[in-house]
Amino acid sequence: MKLRRQSFLLGAVLFGALLGGYGCKDKAESPSGGGSGDKPGTKTETTTESKGNSVTGDTIKIGEYGSMTGDNSTFGISTDRGIKLAIEEANAAGGIQGKKIELVSEDDASKAEQAKTVVQKLVSSDKVVAVIGEVASSRSMMAAPICQGAKVPMVSPSSTNPEVTRKGDYIFRVCFTDDFQAVVAAQFAFDQGFKNVAIFTDVKSDYSKAFGELFGKKFKSLGGKIASEPTYQSGDVDFKAQLATIKGSNPDAVLIPGYYTEVGTIARQAREVGVSIPLIGGDGWESDQLVPGAGTALEGCFFTNHYFVHDGTVEPHVQKFLDAFSKAYPGKKPGALDALGYDAARVIIEGLRKAKTLDSVALRDAIADTKDYQGISGKITLDKERNARKEALVLKIAGKEFKPFKTYKPEQVGL
Repeated sequence: MKLRRQSFLLGAVLFGALLGGYGCKDKAESPSGGGSGDKPGTKTETTTESKGNSVTGDTIKIGEYGSMTGDNSTFGISTDRGIKLAIEEANAAGGIQGKKIELVSEDDASKAEQAKTVVQKLVSSDKVVAVIGEVASSRSMMAAPICQGAKVPMVSPSSTNPEVTRKGDYIFRVCFTDDFQAVVAAQFAFDQGFKNVAIFTDVKSDYSKAFGELFGKKFKSLGGKIASEPTYQSGDVDFKAQLATIKGSNPDAVLIPGYYTEVGTIARQAREVGVSIPLIGGDGWESDQLVPGAGTALEGCFFTNHYFVHDGTVEPHVQKFLDAFSKAYPGKKPGALDALGYDAARVIIEGLRKAKTLDSVALRDAIADTKDYQGISGKITLDKERNARKEALVLKIAGKEFKPFKTYKPEQVGL
């Protein structure tokens, strides 16, 4: 998942989110569509033919699918808050051509197969003109061929695996990708003086596997060494055998490119077996449940992310977002996924305003033309692969708080 460094100016706004992530985040077995080209017509895994959906009546339907329940429910709930805020603001301002936007939300229960099912409903039964989702890359890659085949634009807020947008030319994202986020993590580790790093990946997560592979490639190119590469599976609760292997390989740090759901337990057990070195992660760590799950075990550790806000001077458009969010969700503080959900919805809304007609095909072309859009997570320009080129933020964990530590631009890591 990425949220830009609003914190050094103001507070960094919430790769990942480059999540899995979160984040955020998973690798496809093989690309299903062309991924290069800005015009419709890319081949995909589905043979469905469609001319897209058109607006009928007094409302414009936009679909959303996310993990409202299940293992990664904080991802879906946070993203949903940002999406709803953006749509409420657009409707309060008069909607699009006098029509109100109607959000049709579906819960995929944190399951890839369910994501495919609910997105099929959104495009076929609900006739939405665009779809927002998902956070986890494995679920985005499961649903993307449905949208591509139906010629309905899909905008992922924070799926960072490079393969997501390769599913076809109707698939977009507003976050950075893992081939940037993982490279940033590797450069950061090397800059910190870590020359020998262990990589502990989740073999059930495409996000985690891609992140680990890309990190290792970059880290070795810098002159670093990979101490060991044990694996685990999401849902595991005992990691001590793998952690003992890591300890025996004598690394300077450990990369854990997983989700918050396991990271807290891994961190606690690492300290219990004597692994006292820094742990490094990606935007899949982004959750208000990360530190409670780890206790003090993540103190002084780092992870890459898209956005963060703390007290300080903020840009006017960010302050407006913060004020609106506070009013809509009293007592809540927006994180990276709230901001990315907001930005994904806003990119679609701006596309609807620019599109020649209110149908999915025209909307797709308008979204593809997004340039220098001032989002909450940073300025968004979609490249020819329909990915956003943005800065990545490194956060440091201090007590119960995340603190901005460093930022990297693509050109700083050779991209």
